[in-house]
Amino acid sequence: MKQFIGMSPSGNLEEAVSGLRSPQFIMLLSNDSQFEAHVAALERRFPGVPSIGCIGMSYQVKVIENGVSVIAFSDGVSAAANVLEQVSTMPVKYIRRLERDLQAVGGGAQDTVCIDFCTGNDACALTTIYTALRRRGVSLVGGTGGEGRVSANGRVYRDAVAYALVRNQNGRVKTYKENIYHQLGDYRFIASNTDRANYILGSLNGKPAKQVYKSILHVTDEEILTRTFQNPFGKINGDDTCIISIKEVNGNALACFRQVNDSDVLILLELGDYQAITRQTIQQITREFPRRSAVFSVNCLFRYKLFSERGYMQTYLREMASLGCHAGVVGYGEHYNNRFVNQSMTCVVFE
Repeated sequence: MKQFIGMSPSGNLEEAVSGLRSPQFIMLLSNDSQFEAHVAALERRFPGVPSIGCIGMSYQVKVIENGVSVIAFSDGVSAAANVLEQVSTMPVKYIRRLERDLQAVGGGAQDTVCIDFCTGNDACALTTIYTALRRRGVSLVGGTGGEGRVSANGRVYRDAVAYALVRNQNGRVKTYKENIYHQLGDYRFIASNTDRANYILGSLNGKPAKQVYKSILHVTDEEILTRTFQNPFGKINGDDTCIISIKEVNGNALACFRQVNDSDVLILLELGDYQAITRQTIQQITREFPRRSAVFSVNCLFRYKLFSERGYMQTYLREMASLGCHAGVVGYGEHYNNRFVNQSMTCVVFE
């Protein structure tokens, strides 16, 4: 298979698709003001080609903050794209669409991946999608787009998750998740007084969550929102840790970017040697996939901000470019199988 990457910092779709021939699957990464127009124009240009899209920054060897990017696969790919609607209330109502698409695309754990862009309520959307995917062992990589809109097959949707099933007809497919944080000390907390709908974390071990965070890290209220770059929370999920970013202070509580439930066991994390960790990820991919035709990744907005503030973002993209044809999107939350995580990188590699 082949991956096409086209970009236009000015938002010129014709510039972004210049040179694209006979795509079998397309991803559109656009900006808020031009999203609807780009979705319609892309469908006119490549009618009937399975596609999904979202609003967000994109990257290859540089970041496109407010333009448009098109990533397309061809030459040995079968794909289907669709949406689950009413994602905030009842996405399972549309699960038959995904089941039919899985049947049509075929494939399984070794050669097929699901890529998704969501407007919100990510944990519920992922749980719903994964009930169908796990029967075939199909992995998932994706993220949250901006401004509450996604697209599929030339239509724009709100309150939905757009997904694509992509089967590599000429090789393997594998997904990866990168965590640049590790546990700080031996702190363990039981969450309580949570508001699931608004992602509020009220108390930790019976004490106000804000006060617990401040007392451990010796920060002020104003410093909490930037300190989450270095010290987010983590939720233990088997042998894995799901990262939970702090969004804002809410009285004596903390509002997060990911749902926390009463009785969840949380730990405090600290930033590790992110440069060494990203090199290890690249080495692992190179070792497991000596031949690579495409790499698509989702990097958290907070990782983008952290790397940019520390002058590492361009170096990071150059290092990822050593894998070959790499491109991706900056998300507001990352998806990995049935897990919704923050401050992470997830990617899919095609042989």
